[in-house]
Amino acid sequence: MTEPKTYLDPAEEKMELAVAYLDESLARIRAGRANPKILDGIRVEYYGSAVPLSNVANISTPDARTIAITPWEKPMFKEIERAIINSELGIMPENNGEVIRISIPPLTEERRKQLVKQCKAEAEQAKVSVRNARRDAIEGLKKAVKKGMPEDVEKDAETSAQKIHDKFMKKIDEIFAVKEKEILTV
Repeated sequence: MTEPKTYLDPAEEKMELAVAYLDESLARIRAGRANPKILDGIRVEYYGSAVPLSNVANISTPDARTIAITPWEKPMFKEIERAIINSELGIMPENNGEVIRISIPPLTEERRKQLVKQCKAEAEQAKVSVRNARRDAIEGLKKAVKKGMPEDVEKDAETSAQKIHDKFMKKIDEIFAVKEKEILTV
């Protein structure tokens, strides 16, 4: 006879991954403040291969509206600038020969609403992943009943799956609320 844990543990792991992914994708969404994580998706051509920007330069935030990028090698200035311009950030970098600066402009009301919508879509995607993990666990438990698991054990495990599901749904809502507040704060 199989244990309910064999279905609940993988489901909980999938739910944790969905929340972690949501956290990471929301960190990349620009909220009007300088955050080095918005550069995480940018790859730079370095000796014939595309590498993350953080592998070829030091990235810092000297103030709330500026990101400073200090390349480790002089020839990388042009490559880094090109990668930033070609990215979907929509921000023009400034180069003074020593440091590349990215000034984060204040967000317009319309842009804020768009960003909140984008965050809501990301949160909804995470919720769908959590629901799918719960569904998979419950389906596995129902199959286990046919293989000899007692029905009361299966019902208790289903209740546990629902509790785990509710916990992660609440966590997703909290993460979204924090990001929404961050975006809407002028």
